[in-house]
Amino acid sequence: MKAQRGWVVALAAAAIVTLGLSGCSADAAPADGGAKAATATSAKDLGGIDKLVEAAKAEGQLNVIALPEDWSNYGKIISGFKKKYGITVNSASPDAASAEEIKAAKDLKGQNTAPDVFDLGTAVTLANTDQFAKYQVENWADIPDANKEKSGLWYNDYTGVMSIGYDSNKVPAPTKLSDLLGKDFAGKVAINGDPTQAGAAFAAVGMATVQNGGTLDDYSKGIEFFSDLKKAGNFLPLDPTPATIASGETPVVFDWNYNNMAQESKVPGWKTVVLDGDALGSYYNQAINVDAPHPAAARLWQEWIYSDEVQNLYLQAGALPVRLAAMDKAGTVDKKALDAVGVEPTSLIQATPEQTEKAAKLLGEKWAAAVQ
Repeated sequence: MKAQRGWVVALAAAAIVTLGLSGCSADAAPADGGAKAATATSAKDLGGIDKLVEAAKAEGQLNVIALPEDWSNYGKIISGFKKKYGITVNSASPDAASAEEIKAAKDLKGQNTAPDVFDLGTAVTLANTDQFAKYQVENWADIPDANKEKSGLWYNDYTGVMSIGYDSNKVPAPTKLSDLLGKDFAGKVAINGDPTQAGAAFAAVGMATVQNGGTLDDYSKGIEFFSDLKKAGNFLPLDPTPATIASGETPVVFDWNYNNMAQESKVPGWKTVVLDGDALGSYYNQAINVDAPHPAAARLWQEWIYSDEVQNLYLQAGALPVRLAAMDKAGTVDKKALDAVGVEPTSLIQATPEQTEKAAKLLGEKWAAAVQ
């Protein structure tokens, strides 16, 4: 399938994480320009991009969290930032979830090891806006209004659709959700994290909801499906990683299409399917920690994320960047990567913030009992 060029969704989704930064002293204060950078709501407040770069280089470090190198090209994105600006990037707990990112920021407040920036899903983002600093990147106008908080507290960065990755050497190709309840999938079906904390797992329940006859107004049908999966003996309570996929420990995985697609070139027989019918899409969100120990570097990171170069790196990994429509119009999009994404769902849907908050509450109440 070829990618649709007008395929730009409006929402926010999540990824959640713990912190263990290395190479920084525990109580160092920000660089001299840090106080001014900490209140900057755009590069103009610091005198322009060049001044922002100067302040960020003076800080010399950036703390990121929950950014696996094989997730949406973050390995290349991080190395590109290091190379371009000469700033050390300390990457903590790459496989953590969104809620853990916020916990790390609160636990490490005032320390030089606290995360500077976040990459979060919708539910966690909307519940923690007081943890974010307002900042609008230079390409702010390219981000559709529906994909950003108007003052700059958070903004969408990339999206994909929820998919099922599977080892075709071990299981048959699933063509509908109920296939996963069959004996061929005994003890083999995993989701990427805990849906009460992690965005990808949260979206897996959303996908199961719409594929199981429900709507995004009520995630009960999705919870019911995973309860049935558990009763059938097919639910695998193991958080999948590239290592568990490569070793065969998690032969069937609910995850974003770009994550599952990334394993196809690494694991013989690994394939990705987006089930027919409604396909669930959801954006992740960028935000700056209001207590960032490196406030200038944090803001420069956002400028980097929303540059043509990084938006195309997302696209090359199979994710759809939030600036896609503007870049396509300007002729700066990587057209070969866009054509290779291969996602053209029959009907793309995404939860509203209100639906997300309602689903998060329901999952908090019902998920543990459903799969215990």
